[in-house]
Amino acid sequence: MKSFTSQAIAVLRDRELRQNFWALGKTFLVLAVFIAIYSVVFHLLMLAEGQNHSWLTGVYWTLTVMSTLGFGDITFHTDAGRLFSMLVLLTGVVLLLIVLPFSFIRHFYAPWMEAQLRLKAPREVPAEMTGHIIIAELDAVAQALIARLRQQHIPYVLIEPDPARALSLHLEGIHVIVGEPDSVATWNAARARFASLVVANKTDPENTAITLTVRELAEKVPVAAIVSDEDAIDILELSGATNVIALRQRLGQHLAAHADVGTAAAHHVGQFGDLSIAEVPIRRTDLGGRTVRESKLSARTGVHVVSSWERGKLVAANADLLLTDDSIIVVVGTERQVQSLNALVSGAVDGDDPALIIGGGAVGRAAARALKEKGVHVAVIEQDASLESLIRADADEVIIGSAADINVMKAGGIESASAVLLTTHDDAINIYLALYARRLNPECHIVSRITHERNLESIHRAGANFVLSESSLGAKLLLSVYSDREFVVVGEEVDVFTEPMPKALSGKRFGECHIGEKTGIRVVGTRRKDVTDCDLEEDTLLDPDADLVMFGTRTQRKAFREQYSD
Repeated sequence: MKSFTSQAIAVLRDRELRQNFWALGKTFLVLAVFIAIYSVVFHLLMLAEGQNHSWLTGVYWTLTVMSTLGFGDITFHTDAGRLFSMLVLLTGVVLLLIVLPFSFIRHFYAPWMEAQLRLKAPREVPAEMTGHIIIAELDAVAQALIARLRQQHIPYVLIEPDPARALSLHLEGIHVIVGEPDSVATWNAARARFASLVVANKTDPENTAITLTVRELAEKVPVAAIVSDEDAIDILELSGATNVIALRQRLGQHLAAHADVGTAAAHHVGQFGDLSIAEVPIRRTDLGGRTVRESKLSARTGVHVVSSWERGKLVAANADLLLTDDSIIVVVGTERQVQSLNALVSGAVDGDDPALIIGGGAVGRAAARALKEKGVHVAVIEQDASLESLIRADADEVIIGSAADINVMKAGGIESASAVLLTTHDDAINIYLALYARRLNPECHIVSRITHERNLESIHRAGANFVLSESSLGAKLLLSVYSDREFVVVGEEVDVFTEPMPKALSGKRFGECHIGEKTGIRVVGTRRKDVTDCDLEEDTLLDPDADLVMFGTRTQRKAFREQYSD
């Protein structure tokens, strides 16, 4: 009874539902008018035939005929009466069998069922939930983050103000509660005091309000805010955000870092505990045409070559892997070892080695600034003339026009560009431009951003060497904040992570396990008590108390867990 009362109150409070009830009421009113008119006409026609019936009998006859029951106990004997009976019958078929059921379902049953479903959307998290991540909005970054959280079995909850959408997400298996992100009650229901991280990923003003609201309840809970405008960073920090992420600017910087242009050097891409990770473009070194064994990098510097980017695909770097000018090897080692490698391959900046950026938005300008700091000559193509003054502050040349125009591309220096960075926010345009740039300059190194991970293979097929999406980058940044470790970007789908040593592998020789062959994952070392050992030989015994340090995709990580589940 209590449930019925609460549902009724919810229905009556809804303005749209009240309008539906009024529409249904008008349908019943029209039906009542027809019944009254036909009852009067029935009475008059019966009197004309010499039959005398009560007014109640007239209503009774009208209802039996309109409902097509037609008991036949009261009938007309004249043609006029029979014609009237046919009219009443046809009216009843339309009103009672078509209009009334449709109106009832449309204006009463469907809204009632929808109200019931809305009440089933979760309003609070379980009382025992702790250490979870609270996400303010389901955007592209949140979707990428949730996919990783679910795989790693990290608890989370999403806040959704629309009950209908919250229920739909709940039915899809997403942990969600109904509530307004700027309401203290919502954050109480989400148990913000016991959370490990709050993700504020709405607009900058909304993120400020969210941060202030969370700080009313939990002073020490980390709040990671994703900012659109760099000018809002100080405001969010003052409001209490512990981590302010300028995502578009970070994306531009990482795209620039992976552009094979400027100096020949080992580019540091991250730190994993005491393990340094770097990438080395082979094109600017004397290593091209040699195998990994012939390069003798391990003997000369101490680093381990673990993988290699080959035209956008990350492949395991075994001793017989042939390094070409298109290869970008991924190495791991101590900071000193990476510095030794850098000294081995480093060269001076080539002033005649320009970069072309297509797209002068926030991502493109951030990439231009990063490349300028490396001493690279930067040209930017932008279609929006209003951005010209902003771009000129960060680039050497600005060409206003469409990159689809071959004259504009030539003016930007596509034929001599060593690297091309595609920074537009439209995946279809970036795929088109990757193919276009590859045709105009087959030797250039193409780096691109994407919005949707489903387009990753398409843009690689179009000719991109390295691809990174804003959503994937944001998810990885947030996970690094959650786990309190340095952020590492190896590739769009590739992560560096540890897994506990499975019982099936404990005590076995590394060469006997064939982990890469079975799962596709790349084991780069073992980790015990915050110390990483990358010297894995074929006869190395795997320590049961150590963790495995690995490179791989989420799919490969899932395959590893399934293969070696206890």
